[in-house]
Amino acid sequence: MLKTAAFFLAATLAATPLIAQPSAFHSGPAITEFGAVAPVEMTMAIPPNASFAVAFDTSTRADAGEINRTFDSAARFINMHVAAGVPAENIRVAVVVHGGASLDLTNSDFYAARQDGAENANVAAIETLLANDVRIILCGQSAAYHEIGVGDLVPGVEMALSAMTAHALLQQQGSTLNPF
Repeated sequence: MLKTAAFFLAATLAATPLIAQPSAFHSGPAITEFGAVAPVEMTMAIPPNASFAVAFDTSTRADAGEINRTFDSAARFINMHVAAGVPAENIRVAVVVHGGASLDLTNSDFYAARQDGAENANVAAIETLLANDVRIILCGQSAAYHEIGVGDLVPGVEMALSAMTAHALLQQQGSTLNPF
């Protein structure tokens, strides 16, 4: 038992330098407020004419006072590719939101009424993503379940019939689903 514990401790300590350190990350060139990126020595080249159409999916609500992790990931996707030389106009990103994360898309008044006066930390992030041509799409079925109307959303957020519909349409329009 002691040898096993010592082995796992040694393995953990040996692997620590392989984990990216937060100091390696910096704000991105396109979205500076969040979506930090780290420089990478690539062996898989990005073609000079690369273009991306990517859909992200989230049903996990942000922790109080934090932005939704998927919003941060979408910003990171844009930032790392722009930093790698892909023109911003060659990057199309959509975020499909459903389930518990639906509340993250609501305006300040609606959110505060549902969260004991708390501020929705996602509003500024959503506005920044929208200003960078990211589509943010709410599942209408989740909205109905959570009693969220179009007027309760941060302006610019789209309402789809469902998350399934949004993903099907995005895929027909050439988007791939980001698995992370």
